[in-house]
Parts: sequence; C-alpha cells; structure tokens
Amino acid sequence: MAHQDRRVAYRKFAALGDSFTEGLEDQSRADGRHRGWADRVADRLAARSDGLAYANLAVRGRLVADVIEEQVPRAVAMTPDLVTLGAGVNDTLRPRFDLRAAATAMDRGVRLLRGGGADVLLFTFGDPSRRSRVMRPVADRIRALNSAVEAIADRYGCRRVNFWDVAAFDDPQLWSDDWLHLAPAGHELVAEMVLAALDGVPGYRPTPPVPRPREALRVRARSNARWTREHLAPWVLRRVRGQSSGDEIGPKQAEWVVWRPGTAPSSPGDAIGGAVHR
Repeated sequence: MAHQDRRVAYRKFAALGDSFTEGLEDQSRADGRHRGWADRVADRLAARSDGLAYANLAVRGRLVADVIEEQVPRAVAMTPDLVTLGAGVNDTLRPRFDLRAAATAMDRGVRLLRGGGADVLLFTFGDPSRRSRVMRPVADRIRALNSAVEAIADRYGCRRVNFWDVAAFDDPQLWSDDWLHLAPAGHELVAEMVLAALDGVPGYRPTPPVPRPREALRVRARSNARWTREHLAPWVLRRVRGQSSGDEIGPKQAEWVVWRPGTAPSSPGDAIGGAVHR
C-alpha cells in the first residue's frame, strides 16, 4: 500500500451494492465469480486480524432502492462491524432519474446500518464526462447524487471515498472494454482508496498507472463502433425490455465466510455462522 495506515482492525465486513461492488470485469475467483475491490479490501483486513468474516451481497444492475430493500435488512441481521455501500450510478443511467427517491432510500438504509452499530463507508462517484462527452447529462445527475450522499455521510458519521475529482480514474487502462466497469487495475486503486478512508488518511490520491500512447483516430473509431455494437446496443435493448443484467443472479456471497488473504471461498465448508438465505 502506498500510504501509512493506522491498522484499523475489523472482524465482520459486509459489502453492499451493484456491479461496482460485485467486482465485474476483475479477475475470476476460484468459485467463478469476479474478484473486485471488495475482495481485495477483505484480503488486507484479513491480514490485520486473527480471521475475518466477509460477505458480499452485491448484485449487478441493482438500483439504490433495490440495494436498500434487498441487501440492507440482510446485512443488519448479520451484525457486521463494517459495511461498504456503493450504489446510485445505475439510477442515473435510467431515462427517468428520481434524485429525491434515491436519496431518501439511501438515507433510510444508512440509518438502519448505523443503528445496528456498523461503521459505514459510502462512495461519491466520478465524473464520466471526463472520459466521454456523451456522458455529460449523466455527470450532472451523478454530481447531484453525490451531494446527497455527502449530506447523508455527514448526518450519520460515515466514512467516505470520493472519486469525483480523482484524475487517476481518467486513465482508460483502469476501465474494461464496456467503459462502465473497472478493469483489474481500477479495482486495485479503489481498494487502496477504501483502505485509506478506513485508516483515516485525509485526501489520499492513488498513483495512476504509467500512461500508454494515445490511439490513432482510426483505431479509436473502430473501438467506438465495437463498443456500440457489443455493449451499448445490448444495454439499450435490456432497458426497452425492462430487464436487468442481474435478473437471474443472486448475491455474490450471501453468507459469512472465513476470508484468508489471496483466496476466495471454494466450498461450503468455509462458511461460518450468521448465514443469510437467498
């Protein structure tokens, strides 16, 4: 890690959210699911204490209301001492974005989690228009949602990771081919920022990767066309049909497991008490 941490130790860590927390487009684990920044954070936390109970209730495609209604009650029943909650970008991508409804749901969920005694870490997301002019309307929505999340974090005494003005995430090497999900290098930088926030390191900024040469205009045009065909078109079709990428997918890790650095659960024998049933 690039920063000097204060060695905060947690025993029970639950990660809530959508594809961002599920870990899409990171390396695959032994159980076939993606790894992601939350698994990487669990690695670090497990190395600090004599065993870590880790659960990841995130499901791709979920809106704020879905996360609060489906995942928060499960997490509260599991009595974690640390919860990360990252959601809202999917809401901003919908044709109709109800900021008040999203903020109200987030407030209710954080209140329940804090009432259960957990430390809660929230995220304010980055400006996508820095990577694509097409995303300018979405950027305004994310900025408004971020303001609401900041107010909630202050109200309930939550830790916060702020991506909005972090230039490192402008680097295309940190993003997968769909331009929406992080690549492995991006998940690693998120893990660094989460650990810094947990350790009370103010204003921590990760070091960006070494930049690659800029692609020629012709190459970028081909890349844009491929992205439209392989990613944008299927996404639009799902919206038209009222479908979500997570419709047939359950929580990434719905039960506590004993987490060991650099490993992932591969058998039911790794599960421990406090199960959450799907």
